[in-house]
Amino acid sequence: MFNDVTARDLQKKDGQWTRAKSFDTFAPIGPFISTDLYPDNLQIKLYKNGQLMQDSSTSNMIFKVDKIISFISKIMTLFPGDIIATGTPSGVGQLEAGDKVEVEIEGIGILKNTVLLEEE
Repeated sequence: MFNDVTARDLQKKDGQWTRAKSFDTFAPIGPFISTDLYPDNLQIKLYKNGQLMQDSSTSNMIFKVDKIISFISKIMTLFPGDIIATGTPSGVGQLEAGDKVEVEIEGIGILKNTVLLEEE
């Protein structure tokens, strides 16, 4: 499970996504990787401070997982354990220091993390 965090203000300011998705704490992952699931119809939910903000399914993805893997493997070598982040449904909104975020994927579990204070 992967929490795809983005600093939207930097994304808009920079005009691309590298810095907006690359801060040290912006990609929480875990608690484990599941290899025994059929990925094309799993419920995905995200809660911010206990409030449901995203409720979708992998069936709504523009490209199916097998197509994504096929495409990527044509341009780079993939190894067991590699992670492919596919984005997120809309709906989270602004995150603030102290916010508690829970990502739940059917059949995998829940990833919980707290937004940390920005270092000066």
